[in-house]
Amino acid sequence: MAKLIDGAGLAKLQTLDTATQHLQRVNSIVEQMAQAIRIQQPASPFKQQLVRAATPLVGLLKPQFDQISDLVTHLIVVSSRGSNDNMRIRAMREAVGQIRAQIEASAARVRQLHEVQKTDDEKPGENPE
Repeated sequence: MAKLIDGAGLAKLQTLDTATQHLQRVNSIVEQMAQAIRIQQPASPFKQQLVRAATPLVGLLKPQFDQISDLVTHLIVVSSRGSNDNMRIRAMREAVGQIRAQIEASAARVRQLHEVQKTDDEKPGENPE
């Protein structure tokens, strides 16, 4: 038997895939910011880039994945807090890791919950009733 995913599950997986792409962009900005701090350059331009890259991610995740959206909001808040740059980078890296882990866990949960089983003896286009 082949395992398929229903339409709602596919929509959620597509949302999570798009969120993963956005998160990769956010992660690259965090790492560029860390590199700039390491060589003692100003990090303020990266803060604005981070907010601009992460804000659409909040809007994307809010309707279906509210908890992950809250983690992204936390990342934005952490990036703007006035603390030591090294502490801020550490907190932002941890936040990105938490978001990535939640996206992967949500994708696994969606695959499990929206699984539809199709038997091999059914012909395509046939309604089993």
